[in-house]
Amino acid sequence: MLKNNPLHFLFLMITLTCYANASSTYDVTEFGAKPDGITDSTQAFLNAWTNACASPYPASIYVPRGKFLLGNVTFSGTCTNKAISITIDGALVASSDYYVTGKADTWLKFQSVDGVSINGGVLDGQGTALWNCKNSAQSNCPTGSMTLKFSSSKNVMISGLTSMNSQQFHIGFVGCQNVIVQGIKINAAGNSPNTDGIHVQMSSDITIANSKIQTGDDCISIGPGTTNVWIENIACGPGHGISIGSLGWELNEPGVQNVTVKTVRFTDTQNGVRIKSWGRPSNGIVRNVLYQDVLMVNVQNPIVIDQNYCPYYTGCPGQASGIKISDVTYQDIYGTSATKVAVKFDCSSMYPCSGIKLKDVRLTYNNQVALASCENAGGAALGSIQPESCL
Repeated sequence: MLKNNPLHFLFLMITLTCYANASSTYDVTEFGAKPDGITDSTQAFLNAWTNACASPYPASIYVPRGKFLLGNVTFSGTCTNKAISITIDGALVASSDYYVTGKADTWLKFQSVDGVSINGGVLDGQGTALWNCKNSAQSNCPTGSMTLKFSSSKNVMISGLTSMNSQQFHIGFVGCQNVIVQGIKINAAGNSPNTDGIHVQMSSDITIANSKIQTGDDCISIGPGTTNVWIENIACGPGHGISIGSLGWELNEPGVQNVTVKTVRFTDTQNGVRIKSWGRPSNGIVRNVLYQDVLMVNVQNPIVIDQNYCPYYTGCPGQASGIKISDVTYQDIYGTSATKVAVKFDCSSMYPCSGIKLKDVRLTYNNQVALASCENAGGAALGSIQPESCL
C-alpha cells in the first residue's frame, strides 16, 4: 500500500525551483493572441509553445488576464528542455459552437511532454449547449471533447487551475508517469452527461490533492492499467463519486493496483467509493486499495462494489465478471446514506471478492440503522461497524 509519496514532493520542489529560475518567458500576446474572447488565438499559443519547447533553458509561457479563444490544439514534445511552466492569469475559452470543438476527442492536448506545469487560470469548455443536446435525446449530437488531456507524458504538475463546463471529461491522463494535481476546481452541472472530473488510465505515480470537484459523472475515475495513485483532501459533489472502473470490457486488460483515497467528503453524490466492472470475461485485477477517513453526506451508495455494472441497463453482457478484486480496506468511513443499503458488495460469482476489510464504519439512513448487502464477498470486520457487516 502507498504510505506516502516522497518522490512526488521531491519532484515538486525541484520543478518549482526550476520555474522560479526560468530564464526564458514567452507572453502569448507577443505572438498575436488577443484577450477579447473572439479572435482565434490558437496559432499564437502554438508559436509560444514552439519557442518554449526549443529553449535550451527552463521556459515559461505566460497568459495574461482576459479571455483567449482557442480551437482544438495539440502541444507536443520532445522539447529541448524539461521544464516548461504555463502560467495563466486569464481564461482559455472553447468555441460556443459545439460542432467545432466537439469534432475531436480533446480540446487542449499535451502529447509526449516531460516536465510541464500549468499554474492557475480558467479553462471554459462551453459545454452547456452540448449537454442540452444530449439530454434532449437528439440523435445528431457529437460526442464532445475532453477539455485537457496529457498523453504519454511524465513529470506533470497542475495547480490552481479551474476547469468549467467541459463538453465531456474535464482532465485526463493516459499513459502518464509522475503526475501531481493540486488545488484545482472542476465545475459542471449535476445533470451534465459524461463530464468526469479527472480520469486516469494506463498511468502510474499519480497524486490528486486539495481539490473541489462538482460534475455530472465521476469526480475521479481510475481506468485499467493504473498503479500507485494517491487521492487526498477532495470535496466531491454533485457527481457519481470516486470510481475504480469501469473495468473488464476487454479480455486482456491490465489491472489497477495500489490506490489510496483518504480525507474525502462526498455530498449528495450518486456513489461514494465505488469499484465497478462489467459482467464479462476478463483477466484484469483490482488489488491493494485503501479508503480512509471518508465522510458521506446524503450519498445514495456510500460503499459499493458492482461487478455487474450496466449503465442504463442496455448492452449488458450478463456474464460473470472476470475481474479479481482483493485486499480492499474501508477504514473510518462515516456519515449518511440516502438509501437504506449503505454498503453493497455485488462481486463476481466466478471470482469472489477476497480480503475485504471494514474498520470502524459508521453509516446511517434517515437517522436509523442502515443495511449491508453481500454477494460473493469475503473478508473481515473490525472495530465499530454500522451497518452490521455481511462479510
